[in-house]
Amino acid sequence: MNILIFDSLSKKKKKFIPINKNNVRLYACGPTVYDYAHIGNARMAVVTDLLVRVLKTKFKNVTFVSNITDIDDKIIQASNELKISIKDLTSKFFKIYNDEMLSLNVNLPDIQPKATEYIKDMIIMIEKLIKNKCAYVEKNHVMFDVESYKHYGKLSRRSIQEQLDGARIEIGEYKRNARDFVLWKPSDDNQPGWISPWGRGRPGWHIECSAMSKKCLGTPFDIHCGGVDLTFPHHENEIAQSCSAIQPNAEPGKFCRYWFHNGFVTYNGEKMSKSLGNIKLVNDLLKKYDGETIRLCLISAQYRQPLNWTKDILEQSKTTLNRIYKNSKEIHNERYEFPLPLENEFFLEFLESLYDDLNTPKALGILSKLINLKKNKSNGNDIKLIQAINESLKLLGISKKAKPIKKIYSESIEMLIEERNKARKEKNFDKADEIREKLKSQKIEIEDTQEGTVWKKLD
Repeated sequence: MNILIFDSLSKKKKKFIPINKNNVRLYACGPTVYDYAHIGNARMAVVTDLLVRVLKTKFKNVTFVSNITDIDDKIIQASNELKISIKDLTSKFFKIYNDEMLSLNVNLPDIQPKATEYIKDMIIMIEKLIKNKCAYVEKNHVMFDVESYKHYGKLSRRSIQEQLDGARIEIGEYKRNARDFVLWKPSDDNQPGWISPWGRGRPGWHIECSAMSKKCLGTPFDIHCGGVDLTFPHHENEIAQSCSAIQPNAEPGKFCRYWFHNGFVTYNGEKMSKSLGNIKLVNDLLKKYDGETIRLCLISAQYRQPLNWTKDILEQSKTTLNRIYKNSKEIHNERYEFPLPLENEFFLEFLESLYDDLNTPKALGILSKLINLKKNKSNGNDIKLIQAINESLKLLGISKKAKPIKKIYSESIEMLIEERNKARKEKNFDKADEIREKLKSQKIEIEDTQEGTVWKKLD
């Protein structure tokens, strides 16, 4: 069976053909950590987690990277309002976000890079854009020249007027064109900043994903995930700057091959917004419902479709889940040790629905049918049927047995590398070698280069 994915760039459902079947690579735009995650953030995390699980049924090695934005104007504002340091603020909500996602049975990314750890890589990419005449410097700001990239707008398919209407930054004295966007901006004495060729400053929001995806995965990679609300301007800008850093007017496919966007979450038919006071936080929902119920809610609609969040849908998911657990109680208690049943006709029918662009409504219907078959006494002891139900629940992430696995944080890796570099400076080579071996045991390979120590995860 082939895996089919709707590619947002071509607007077509396409057969997924990885660049390297032995190393499938995905990237997703993660949260800006200054507040609690809302249910829209959770939908992206859950459907991307499901995509990764499905890919792993066919491909042995799947590497998933999702960034953490820990430097942003919203973060600076929240830090000032709460009168706590930016580091304390972002560390707190980074941990809360991961804990909440683990509660939803979301496996954490293989690599979870923080923006502040990759400033140097952003500066290098910006320098390439200036060299390629795709960016310009004006009053200590570095701006991307949208006119320099002929493919701009290909993802969102917005007209120039629509792009102007959606631009978040107005024309300033440092901005030549209304569509141009910030790559680097100056910081005053009260704002966090880093030394750059353009003075002390900080990166714009868009450049971080381009720099981190290239550093952690290499380009082109296979799939870029994210909410549909990020299509413009964020993902459009990612394509423009990433491709232009390779060479002027490089095709979008030079950055990534498939674009995977999940739909909006609304509340009682209205868009969630702070002004309407209808944003639903995962933290609040977890006080009333368990993670499996919330997860089932989030996959009850096909991922590209809008999901209307109501109390009724939560209660319905809770009832459905209780029915599933009640009717498959003995399945969880029986200790059947099977490999993934790819030759099991019951499971194959279920898997085929997920291979078809994550058709979760159909998959849940098939799961219900399998459970009803299991209730029938004539099929009650069919081991292949029991096996199929068990694997289906685990794949959807709604099995009590399918708890997430904590992955290695890039933060901990960088800390070990920093500790090793310090040991080397102090000529404590035994300790440096010990840290290298520790990283190696975690399947992390390091290399000392002129630009510093770089690392990669081994297959």
